[in-house]
Amino acid sequence: MLRTWLTLALLAVASIAQEAPEKILQQAITRHQAGDMEGAIRDYRSYLQLRPDSPDIHSNLGAALAATGRYSEAIVEYRAALKLRHNDPRIRLNLALALYKQGEISDAARELDALHTADPANQQVILLLSDCWLQVGENAKVIGLLAPLDKEQGDPAIAYMLGTALLRDKQVDRGQRIIDRILRNGDSAEARLLMGMAKLEVLDYHEAIADLNKAVELNPHLPDLYGYLGKAQMASGDMAVAQKSFEKELQQNPNEFESNLRLAVLLKEEGEYERARELLARALRVRPGDLGALYQVGATDLAAGDMERACATLESVVKQAPQFLEAHVSLAQVYYRLKRKEEGDRERAIVQKLKAQDDAKQFRGEVH
Repeated sequence: MLRTWLTLALLAVASIAQEAPEKILQQAITRHQAGDMEGAIRDYRSYLQLRPDSPDIHSNLGAALAATGRYSEAIVEYRAALKLRHNDPRIRLNLALALYKQGEISDAARELDALHTADPANQQVILLLSDCWLQVGENAKVIGLLAPLDKEQGDPAIAYMLGTALLRDKQVDRGQRIIDRILRNGDSAEARLLMGMAKLEVLDYHEAIADLNKAVELNPHLPDLYGYLGKAQMASGDMAVAQKSFEKELQQNPNEFESNLRLAVLLKEEGEYERARELLARALRVRPGDLGALYQVGATDLAAGDMERACATLESVVKQAPQFLEAHVSLAQVYYRLKRKEEGDRERAIVQKLKAQDDAKQFRGEVH
C-alpha cells in the first residue's frame, strides 16, 4: 500500500513538473502579445532554463529583446536558435535585422547574402542586402545585384540605390542616366541627392552643395543626405558648417560610416579626442578593419599624446598597407617622440621614397 502511494505521489510530482514549463511558456506568449516585453523576457528565460533546446523560444526571446532595443542580447538568442535549427530563413532574417540595428553591418550583410542565395527572388532581402553593401562600400556588388533588376518603370528604391552605387563607383555616365529617368517623374530629394553626388565626383563643390541643399528642402530625412552635404562643405573648406551637417546625419543614422569618420577627423582637430574615438569605434563596427578609419584612430592617439597606442595602431596600418603615405608620416612622428630615432629615420626614408614615386606618377600623367 505504501509503495502504491509513493508511486502515485511521484507521478503527481512529475506531472506538475511537466506542466510548470508549459504554464511559464503560455504566460510568456501572453505577455509578449500584450506588449509586456520585460515580463515576456523574464518568462522566456525561465522557460529556457528548463527547456534550453527550443529554437522557437530562443527566437521569441530574441524578438522581445529586439523590441526593447537590446540588440546585442537579441543577437545571442537568434544565434542560439540557428544552432538548433540550421538555415531557418525567418530566424536568419531577424538576426540580420538585429545586426543591422546594432551597427554590425558587415555581419548583417553576410546573413542577408546567405538568405539571398537561398531565395534570390526575395525583394525584402535584396533591398536590405543592397543597403548593407552600400554602407560597407561594396559598390560593385550592389551594381551586380541590382543592375539586372532595374527596369524603365521599375522599383524606385532599386533605381535610387543602383544610381548611388554607380556614382560612388565613379560610373558617372551610367549614374546620370538613372538620374535623368528619376527626374522624368518630377523633381525629388532622391534625384537632387544623386545630382549632388555626381557633381561632388567631378569636384564641382558649389553646385553639389546647391543640389544637396535643395534635397534638404524636399526631404530633410533622406538617408545619407546630410552626410554628402557635409562632405561637399568640408571639401569646399567650410569646416564648421560641415560639422553641423555630419551631426545631423548621425542624429538620423548613427551608423553612417563616412559621417562618423569625417566628424571624428574634425573633432580631433578641435582636441575632442574622446568623442572622436567613440565615432571611430562606431565606424569600425560598420566596416571592420577599414584602414582609413584605423589610421584616424592612430592619428587621434598621436594628437592626444598617447604614443604607445598610436604606435601599435599605425604599425598595424603600414604593415597591411605599405604604400599608405600618411600612415608612414604619422608613424615617423610617433617614433621620434618615443626617442626611437633609428626607426623614425627609417620611416622618414620610406616617406621620401613614396613621395618620389607619387611625383613620378604625376609627371607621367602630365606628359600623357
